[in-house]
Amino acid sequence: MPTAHTEAAAKRPASSRGEAAPWTRNDALVAVGAAALDLIGFTLSSQDVQGFVPVAGCLLMTVSGLALLARRRAPLLTFGAVLAIGLAVHLSWPVGQGLNASMIVALYSVVRVRGAAVYVPAVLASAVLPVAAWASWSQDSFLTLAGNGAAVLFVVVAALVMNRWQQEVETHRRLLAERAVADERRRIAREMHDIVAHHVTTMQLMAGGARANLDRNPEIARDALVTLEGLGRTALHEMRQLLDVLRADGDTREASTAPQPGIADLDRIVAESNSAGLPTEFDVRGTPRQLPEGMQLTVFRIVQEALTNARKHAGSGARARVRLTYGDHETVVDVRDDGEGTARGFASAPGSGYGLIGMRERVALHGGTLRTGRGEGPGYRVTARLPLPLPLPLPKEEGALR
Repeated sequence: MPTAHTEAAAKRPASSRGEAAPWTRNDALVAVGAAALDLIGFTLSSQDVQGFVPVAGCLLMTVSGLALLARRRAPLLTFGAVLAIGLAVHLSWPVGQGLNASMIVALYSVVRVRGAAVYVPAVLASAVLPVAAWASWSQDSFLTLAGNGAAVLFVVVAALVMNRWQQEVETHRRLLAERAVADERRRIAREMHDIVAHHVTTMQLMAGGARANLDRNPEIARDALVTLEGLGRTALHEMRQLLDVLRADGDTREASTAPQPGIADLDRIVAESNSAGLPTEFDVRGTPRQLPEGMQLTVFRIVQEALTNARKHAGSGARARVRLTYGDHETVVDVRDDGEGTARGFASAPGSGYGLIGMRERVALHGGTLRTGRGEGPGYRVTARLPLPLPLPLPKEEGALR
């Protein structure tokens, strides 16, 4: 039965399996190294047993080693060729060699890519055939056979361990890929929730205000409808950006390259909140600095989510305040309102509500903390503390040059 390694190799495209090049540089190094070791061993054994070195035997040992160049494309055929050459050498010049380097590499290649039904006979042939050509058996013969058996057992164990390790690596890689996809889908879900919750809620409130003023003050109703139209376009644009990520792999259209919203867009969020009927102040303290894009998006979404919930639940007559503080070691975003509403989407049951979960995950991603709940006075408060990222240390070489 083929191993997982074999099936994975069969599923790869032809170019990645090496059809463009018959062998790699590593294959060539292995083949040359095995041929060199076999030549050295054959030369020493022939000189010791026969008193001379057969040239034909050296050529056969060289061919045996070079045959390993085909071990990836045809491992079984390569093993058969190496085994036949080894048997021919032992029949012609009984120099007493056991398993040579070429035989070990060829057997290893067969065990790596073939099932037990194939590699077990190959193991037996490797252990027995090199000594089968001997005319007479002695104690040395059995010692050689035992040595061959130990060698082939080691090769089999090494190949099976390598197969198991590769399977574990492939499983781990696949799990990481699946986890990355799941994380990305959760991020998209959070983004979609923020977009829909904010824009749809604002559009609903503004549509109600426009309807109420349609007869008494058409100009106000007209302005509200114009703003409502702009909010609809913005919501559609942001949702298209997110849906681009979910396209099928075969879709060749280019994804949107528009930048993610950030701190520069907070004025727009505050203006929309004012237009939707929730008077909102925006206050910046400290010296503004350039924050990473991911942290800017987190600040934007926290403000957006907190103001959306304030418009839903704070009640009539409530006011809100957004404060962004740039500290020496952290950035703090604080959103609070003074409403008396109690039916908060996530106030009655701490930890529940998708909006709160999304905010906590965003803040935790940057190693920060999030506090939500009622303050000392009326209203609701959302405070996120985001530590500033540490600067990357300079490489030693660069530090030495300065």
